[in-house]
Amino acid sequence: MAKTAKSRRPRVPARTEAAAPTTQQLLGDIRSLIESARERTAQAVNAGLVLLHWQIGHRIRQDILGQERADYGRRIVQTLSAQLTAEYGRGFTRTNLFYMVQFAEAFPDQRIVHALSGQLSWTHFRQIISIDDPLKRDFYAEMCRMERWSTRTLQRKIGTMLFERTAISKQPTEVVKRELAALRDEDKLTPDLVFRDPYILDFLGLKNTYGEKDVESAILRELESFILEMGTGFTFAARQKRISVDERDYYLDLLFYHRTLRRLVAIELKLDQFQAEHKGQMELYLRWLDRHERQPGEEAPIGLILCAGKSTEHVELLQLAPSGIRIAEYLTELPPRELLERKLHEALLNARAALAARRTPKRLVAKAGAEA
Repeated sequence: MAKTAKSRRPRVPARTEAAAPTTQQLLGDIRSLIESARERTAQAVNAGLVLLHWQIGHRIRQDILGQERADYGRRIVQTLSAQLTAEYGRGFTRTNLFYMVQFAEAFPDQRIVHALSGQLSWTHFRQIISIDDPLKRDFYAEMCRMERWSTRTLQRKIGTMLFERTAISKQPTEVVKRELAALRDEDKLTPDLVFRDPYILDFLGLKNTYGEKDVESAILRELESFILEMGTGFTFAARQKRISVDERDYYLDLLFYHRTLRRLVAIELKLDQFQAEHKGQMELYLRWLDRHERQPGEEAPIGLILCAGKSTEHVELLQLAPSGIRIAEYLTELPPRELLERKLHEALLNARAALAARRTPKRLVAKAGAEA
């Protein structure tokens, strides 16, 4: 009698380790979806809150405080505050309502507020509206949006007088307005908005005697803080970049790339005062980088010489701008604010005097000298 074939169960594929990554990948994708949704929700809530505060401030300013009876208006605000606080909580105290009014006064154009609200929180605006100078206020608002500063970073930037340390602050008002408008409307960042003088490098922890290599090593050790002081957009490219010319080697201290400016940034560190020969050295480096390292679509490399001090007349006479070279001092300790203010004020006066001298026709200068 023939043997009957045994019935067999369907073969179940054995579990393999290959299935695990698929599950992990799915879990990772879902996590990303959740985090992205939370971030969008938080941004939407923040933007709505900022616009609400502007609208409240605008309405109070327009309907109450804009009238001649200021004392009566203040009493109305007090009454509003008591009622709103009872209904909606502590966010509508009398002080906060007046902050909202100040907000509407500092930023009268709702379209600008709407554009900024995607990145800046109410806490950001609270710090910015305390600045009296409209140009300075616009600078911090746009740079904060562009570089996505935290509120703590914004506070430090204001405290270390970033605006006064940028080259743009030394320009005529019309130029400042034009560059800030380009930054707001086109996200166009120029070197005058990026580079500063002096740089505050107190985070390097350098004390007493130190050499150029010590500064360089400290910068690389504290690279994140250094880039934060330089401004976001900088990407580290090389240290002691070898530059070979006619079988002779030179070494550039630091090389960065700025993504928004789309150009290489060569940085040389000097422990002493800026010297005229430093210009020739940097020009050589920039021309070599332009020939051998510049990629299609990039702008010409730019150079920054960080030194312990500089003579204003030296810098002016060398006419560095056409060479793409900038000179800046660096401070390894944050000076008292009064001293920093005085130093920057003197630099501003010198820059404006030099600008006025360049604009004054020579015949008027000769005439003035003859009359004297």
